[in-house]
Amino acid sequence: MIPAAFFTQIATLAGKELRDRLRNRWVLAVALVFTVFSLLITYFGSAQQGLVGPRSLEFTITSLVSLVIYLIPLIALLLGFDAVVGERERGTLELLLALPISRLELLLGKFLGLAAALVLSTCAGFALAAMLLWQYFGASATLYHYGGFVLSSALLGLVFLALALLISVLTRERTRASGLAIALWFFFVLVFDLALLGALVATGGQWAGDWFAWVLLANPTDIYRILNVFSLEQLSTMFGLSDLLPAAFASPLAMGGMLVAWIVLPLALAIWRFKP
Repeated sequence: MIPAAFFTQIATLAGKELRDRLRNRWVLAVALVFTVFSLLITYFGSAQQGLVGPRSLEFTITSLVSLVIYLIPLIALLLGFDAVVGERERGTLELLLALPISRLELLLGKFLGLAAALVLSTCAGFALAAMLLWQYFGASATLYHYGGFVLSSALLGLVFLALALLISVLTRERTRASGLAIALWFFFVLVFDLALLGALVATGGQWAGDWFAWVLLANPTDIYRILNVFSLEQLSTMFGLSDLLPAAFASPLAMGGMLVAWIVLPLALAIWRFKP
């Protein structure tokens, strides 16, 4: 049986991390960024068609998905890349480990505290847009689709926060950790899909097959895109891979489970590597 002190230590460390982010106004700054961009996209996203205000819930969420894919992974990586290596460089890691806390408690406490700050800023940043969409499209549609969008956005942030923590454990210098974090953002957000589509075009479609669609699951941002479209037909159109997408890709539970797996695996690797 896990002793109560284990959870107490983790909660104490997590609370400290969250208070630090609230004190330095990190949560407020990120929430303001999401608030401004989400309101602009929600209200003026159809301006080029001569319309003002949300055109449809699906169109609005699709536009917001593009914003989230660029911003949330970068914010999460910058938030967590120095969680451990920063303590190591400042010489405070040894001091923390000299206290009656285990390495597992330290790592989980840091992750949960940073995760709370990230989720809080994400939910707060999309709250005003939710109220606007509620007014236009009603409670049921907004709660289901927009609520799912916000939840999946928070999960995407936690994926990259777990990856950032893994980078922080594996590296010995903050400069190297920050470089790896930026490289990881470029790979998953920009390079991965371009490489896949380039391979498909270069081979004249010869590589296209059932396996090709499953490769998308190797990128959490693609899983996030899949999770926030409303039908398999829209999914095929979005990726240009008609007839290649398995029916399982249309299941929110399956795609949500893949995002959770993307959180658990890097975090488990970080815990394993952080052992003495």
